Amino acid sequence: MLFLGFTIAPIIYSAYLSLFAEKSSGLGFGGVKKTFIGLENYIRAFQDSVFLTGFLNVATYCLIYIPIMIALALAIALLLDSAVARAKSFFRLAFYLPTIVPGLIAAIIWTYLYTPGVSPVVDLFEMTGATWNMGGQLAALFSLSNIAIWLHTGYNVILFFAALQAVPREVLEAAKVDGAGPFRTAIAIKARMISGAVGLAVLFTVVGAMQLFAEPLLLQGKATSINSTWTPNMFIYQTAFEKHDFGYAAATAIIFASLIGLLSWVVTKIGNKAQA
Repeated sequence: MLFLGFTIAPIIYSAYLSLFAEKSSGLGFGGVKKTFIGLENYIRAFQDSVFLTGFLNVATYCLIYIPIMIALALAIALLLDSAVARAKSFFRLAFYLPTIVPGLIAAIIWTYLYTPGVSPVVDLFEMTGATWNMGGQLAALFSLSNIAIWLHTGYNVILFFAALQAVPREVLEAAKVDGAGPFRTAIAIKARMISGAVGLAVLFTVVGAMQLFAEPLLLQGKATSINSTWTPNMFIYQTAFEKHDFGYAAATAIIFASLIGLLSWVVTKIGNKAQA
């Protein structure tokens, strides 16, 4: 019932709303009337370059952020699982701590750390002779990716480490007897045997990255290349709550949700095939 009330019902209402537009009658003195326009909002969305550019921005962000974060989390998990690792509980907690920080707070912290003249990190960076400018599109993408990596790597470290604990010890012993070194065992056996967990992490990360909203919203003041429609979520928010074009916002939200669903299905299929 909860799923029906809080997930299915809003989707059905959004789909209904997306078929209407609010139009003024006559010279505008008759007020605004809700008019049925069929699929016109959907056609408008697929022709809207501002809405489509948001997908390109998020796709570029995913290409930078996800491979680095997954590789880093996997490397840390493998190191923690190695026989020479010490104080494993302490390091697991240390890596996990940033995960409990809300994304909004993380964006505020890193906005401060990205500010020249205020941030000690930028001061140290500029002491090397380099300059830091977040005005460019690439700098904004790397800044956002850095926040996401800092925030989410620890969660995936815990996920991968738990999966590594389930790797049969007799398999590792057999690899050792066959002459496999620690590095080869980690890459060829351990990493391969937890490919299901890695696929799951990629799926969750892709879905989470598609919903990017709070971080670019807060970084707008420093990163001038980020505008109020930089991601699909920001575009939908602006269309609904600033322009009050609820029919068009509902249509773009339905398109966006459908794409996330399709993407989740594709990533799941790829993950299952890789695991087989």
